[in-house]
Amino acid sequence: MAITDFIALDVETANSDFSSICSIGLVHFRGGELFKSLTILVDPEDDFSSANIAIHGIRPEDVAGKPTMATVFPVIGNALRDTAVVHHSPFDRTALARAATKYGADGLPCFWLDSVQVARRAWAGYGSNGGYGLKNLAASFGIEFKHHDAAEDARAAGLIVTRAIADTKISLQSWIDDIGYESRSEGGPRPINRKVDWKRHAQDGNPDGTLFGETIVFTGALSIARDQAAQMASAAGCRVADSVSKKVTILVVGRSRSAPY
Repeated sequence: MAITDFIALDVETANSDFSSICSIGLVHFRGGELFKSLTILVDPEDDFSSANIAIHGIRPEDVAGKPTMATVFPVIGNALRDTAVVHHSPFDRTALARAATKYGADGLPCFWLDSVQVARRAWAGYGSNGGYGLKNLAASFGIEFKHHDAAEDARAAGLIVTRAIADTKISLQSWIDDIGYESRSEGGPRPINRKVDWKRHAQDGNPDGTLFGETIVFTGALSIARDQAAQMASAAGCRVADSVSKKVTILVVGRSRSAPY
């Protein structure tokens, strides 16, 4: 069965050590809509730096008596088992992996999807216009949130992914198949599928081609090499683009052979 729902996740840390998690935000999206939200305060058993306190506002007294990651890992591990987990940038995924190592805990058995990588493939033009940071993307799409609040950041990342799914018509399962990571309880996150070629293939179309004037984007796992598909489309007259925009008139979505549907 294809994955259609996901949990967006964000963590905050007490200091520059990625394993010093002091807050976890979990936001459940069901059917493309926000379903419920949870914030877990965590005792990192570590020092708080003034720089990190200035970012997220969490102080040692706020987490005094709260559970440590040794207690939290089994709970969220059960909640996230075989679930799609959306996060913005590798930071959150890495922080949880390092905290698992610190406490000798099992990894989280889930599928990871980085909303930064989704955004880079869904929308062009942000590379030199504020970047693909959470704050800039949220502002661009009218998403109001309190930055560096774990649940709020998770919600914003989730809304960015639902917007990308709507704009590109690419399913959550296809995004996971193409650029997701998988982690099991016995190991760290590893790429699910890196056979998809995300190199640049943009090129103009043959003005004598029957499809001249059309703009095409290829995404997903194709049955032929992406550069070959781009050359064929260009010869037929299509302008080949590397990412989805309002100018795109044809969207070709490949499907991984391993997709469970």
